[in-house]
Order: sequence, then structure tokens, then C-alpha cells
Amino acid sequence: MARSYNLSGFGHHVSADLEDLVDENTILVQRTLRSGQSIHYNGNVVVLGDVNPGAEIAATGNIIVMGSLRGVVHAGACGDEKAIILAFHLQPTQLRIANHITRPPDNEAVDPEYPEMAHIKGGVVTIESFQYAGERQGKLT
Repeated sequence: MARSYNLSGFGHHVSADLEDLVDENTILVQRTLRSGQSIHYNGNVVVLGDVNPGAEIAATGNIIVMGSLRGVVHAGACGDEKAIILAFHLQPTQLRIANHITRPPDNEAVDPEYPEMAHIKGGVVTIESFQYAGERQGKLT
């Protein structure tokens, strides 16, 4: 059974299945990327750590950062406008999806309540909060 997620922001919700975000062509990076380090991958990239300023990730698929994203990221590097970028704290120096490029506003220092997701919507890079909508599997003891 696919885990379903709701994406909320700007007064609306969108569903996404975990299988749509990662697949068998996914690399798992279990460390923080520091300035000067880079990852270029033909597929999806999942980082268990932070992406610091000066670090770079480029992927033909999605990029998911289980930490703070403060470096340069390029999802959908071969032109895939359906690619997404997801992070616990999304504050990149530059963010690209396919051929769309953006960066955060100079004066915005946001501490989001939920992880954030960047995707292309109506031809524009859009940032929305990402909330889990399913029930937790198993018990915590």
C-alpha cells in the first residue's frame, strides 16, 4: 500500500504517493554535504543530513533533504518539470527545477512548521508546506 501525503499551502491540498517521489533509481546519501562537495546523479537523491552553502546537488529526478538545504540544488536536470525538491528547512542559495531557476528573497528568514516542497506549478517555481496525511504504521514504545 502506498503511503499518501498531502501538500498544503496557499489554502489547498494536493495528494502525492511516496512511490512518485522515490523509486529504484534513488541514491541515499547518509551525511551532510559541506562547501565544495557535490553530487550529480542520474535519478533521485535523498540526503540524510544537511546541504550547506557551497555544496551542490544535481539530479535528473527528485531531491529530498532530511535536514536543512542551504546549498545549490537542481532537480529534473534533464528537463523534467515534474521533479520536486523537498527539505525540512528549504533555504537554498539557488534552486532549479528543469529550466526554471530561483533563489530565496534576501530578507526572508522563515522557520517553517512543516517540511517544504518546491515544484513547478503554472510554469513558476512554487514552494508549499509538506504534511504527512496518513496514519503512522506501528507503535512507538
